[in-house]
Amino acid sequence: MLMRLRWLTILVPALVVGGTELVSDSLVDKFLPFPWDAIFVVAVVLLFLAAFLTVVFRRIDGLASALAARNEELERRIATARALHRVSVAVTALADLDDVLRAVVDEARALLRAEVALLLLADGAGELTFRAASGLAPAIRRAGDAPGRDASRFIDPAFAAVQLAAPLQRGGQTVGQLVVASREQRGFDVDDVETLASLANQAAIALENARLQARLRDLAVVAERERIAREMHDGLAQVLGYVNTKSQAVESLLESGRTVEARTQLGELAAAARSIYVDVREAILGLRSPIMPEVGLVGAIEAYAGRFAEASKLAVTVSATAEARALDLPPDVQAQVFRIVQEALTNVRKHAGAGRAEVALVTAKDGLLVSVADDGRGFEPDAAGRRTGGGGLARAAADGSAAEWPHYGLEAMRERAAAIGGSIAWSNRAGTGALVRLTVPLEPVRRSTADRSSPARPPSPPPTAARSD
Repeated sequence: MLMRLRWLTILVPALVVGGTELVSDSLVDKFLPFPWDAIFVVAVVLLFLAAFLTVVFRRIDGLASALAARNEELERRIATARALHRVSVAVTALADLDDVLRAVVDEARALLRAEVALLLLADGAGELTFRAASGLAPAIRRAGDAPGRDASRFIDPAFAAVQLAAPLQRGGQTVGQLVVASREQRGFDVDDVETLASLANQAAIALENARLQARLRDLAVVAERERIAREMHDGLAQVLGYVNTKSQAVESLLESGRTVEARTQLGELAAAARSIYVDVREAILGLRSPIMPEVGLVGAIEAYAGRFAEASKLAVTVSATAEARALDLPPDVQAQVFRIVQEALTNVRKHAGAGRAEVALVTAKDGLLVSVADDGRGFEPDAAGRRTGGGGLARAAADGSAAEWPHYGLEAMRERAAAIGGSIAWSNRAGTGALVRLTVPLEPVRRSTADRSSPARPPSPPPTAARSD
């Protein structure tokens, strides 16, 4: 359009001037002497140019107005996109839910040029309740005591001349509303409706995120309780039952005057007490061994191995390749791998009769490989998958043959490996001892610290050995 106008403003005046001069020379000069013929030509040209330029300038003004309106609309859409981006970043960063909802109502009020914005949630009976607001304090009725129904109850009538609401939906079910209101009558266009709906969707995502996070924490608590229950059943409960049986035997022996045999039973009681003491310390140690970001999975295993060796009187060595140390696994994967190593070392202490254990972490095309090996008595290959008697306590054969491993501990490790898409296997080492081998797939969770913009970690120390005296 601008190109056509440019050529028209050049060609049309030239044609008019040329045509007027031609008419003047052929017709006007016969009737009007000089200089009246020249005055006629100039007057005609000026009148035409005034009319022509008026039309052209009006067209230019119309194009300028349309361009200004288009720019204003574009700026509004950019502002909306930026607001949605800010809210999305807050949601994906798992920021505090209250902060996210406050950001949603603030952005809604600013983008839709409203005086008040409210976020209301539906309770179990479908009634709306106040959750977050932005705007003038006199306009907000948090108690919902204003005249009207639904959202109107939370807005002072003086500020509710016009309202616009968008539903918050989860799985096809409406769980709340995002409402804006103003005291002055005005209309909302399609862009306003889409903006409010987009912000309502972000608020719904934030609410669902918070619900799922709470559910995840509850499931984590339940899973940890089940783990502790299995450990208590496998160790503490059975040792306490053993202590009870022995104490009754000691009482019976003392009543019959068999003091030598009673002393023997008391010695066994003392050994059982020491065993249960180690079990309790180990359980507390496991609960107090979180994986801190600054140490990572390998560092947490090394720290645990050192404390475990001190408590169990076993020599424990941890080794890891540089690539394994550099892995940045998700927190849930790190936690499960740590617990599997913890359970494997517990089995070594309780059932292997070993003096040394080795933990190794390496990477391969299959993923992260974690192995726990010992120099103990080993086990029967088919015993690792079947339930053992007596609640799962290993019992070595009288001839020194392999002992059965505990059912509950193996089941727990298998469940933890499956939870992260991994696999676990047990086998006897060449010569003596047992080997637990865990494989954790790294794709798509593989992410080396070398690919991140943060400074690289300092060089990893050589493998450390934790020993007891």
